[in-house]
Amino acid sequence: MILPEKTRRPAITGGIFADSDFDASGRKIPQYVLEIRTMKRVKAKVALVSYSPKPQQLLAAAAKLCYAADTDGLFGQDVVSSGKFVKMLCRLGHLSPLEHVTFTFHIEGVSRAMTHQLVRHRLASYSQRSQRYVNHAEFEYVMPPQLKGKTVKVRGHKIDAGEYFAETMTMIAERYQKINEALGNTGESSNEDARYVLPNACETKIIMTMNARELLHFLEERLCFRAQWEIREVANKILDLVRPILPGVFSGSGPKCVRLKRCPEGKLTCGKYAEVKARYAEFNKTKRLSADLPALPTIGREQAGFAD
Repeated sequence: MILPEKTRRPAITGGIFADSDFDASGRKIPQYVLEIRTMKRVKAKVALVSYSPKPQQLLAAAAKLCYAADTDGLFGQDVVSSGKFVKMLCRLGHLSPLEHVTFTFHIEGVSRAMTHQLVRHRLASYSQRSQRYVNHAEFEYVMPPQLKGKTVKVRGHKIDAGEYFAETMTMIAERYQKINEALGNTGESSNEDARYVLPNACETKIIMTMNARELLHFLEERLCFRAQWEIREVANKILDLVRPILPGVFSGSGPKCVRLKRCPEGKLTCGKYAEVKARYAEFNKTKRLSADLPALPTIGREQAGFAD
């Protein structure tokens, strides 16, 4: 769409506010020439950094210890028999032994909006990149996929919602930089106040450690179709990583409706229980056991799965 010259909107590199912008009465809007060009849109990446060695055998040993008069050979169980035993524990609801196994993940390419939801799972440990110690003048961002194909109305004209969102991120980054400069651009002391203008879409990185029991609960809550798309995407990536390692626990994992065999959300149901059930039933077909997995390498960016 080509706008009349008087109201023509600049290309995305010119920013939301530029010389050629006029309001509805024809008055010129002040110029704000954006200086930052390196920002980019990102998507979630999840890497499994470490986990408890021989997790199925450990869980089986912890559970059997409670009833074992003789503890000889307690930790010598094979992966197949221990896997079956752990599966039985989960089926019976005896879940406390699961707390002995932990998983550590490196998550990046996610928004602050998502991690605000993530850290509400309190039985876990988190380390997150700080907006106080790290300058965010060229922050990356996460864009909701629902914006695709949508438009916004600006002074009577329709504009692609994705482009408008991207320009908004660029404008915020420029304002952040200007505010930081006004505060002396001194690092921590100026970053901590300049960050107040940063958006929920701002990309962040976080390391998370959870035990298997809490992780099972996390997956039940966040794989639900009523969970927001971004944390649901992260939950699916996590399930793909842990299911082959601890199949006795995670082979049947999914939203809580899979375990309950009904949707517990009442009137708030997504109405897709049959679809969800069929989707996560596929996960039960995986036969790979933890004994088949190679040892994790010394972790670095490439080993963690973040190579470009």
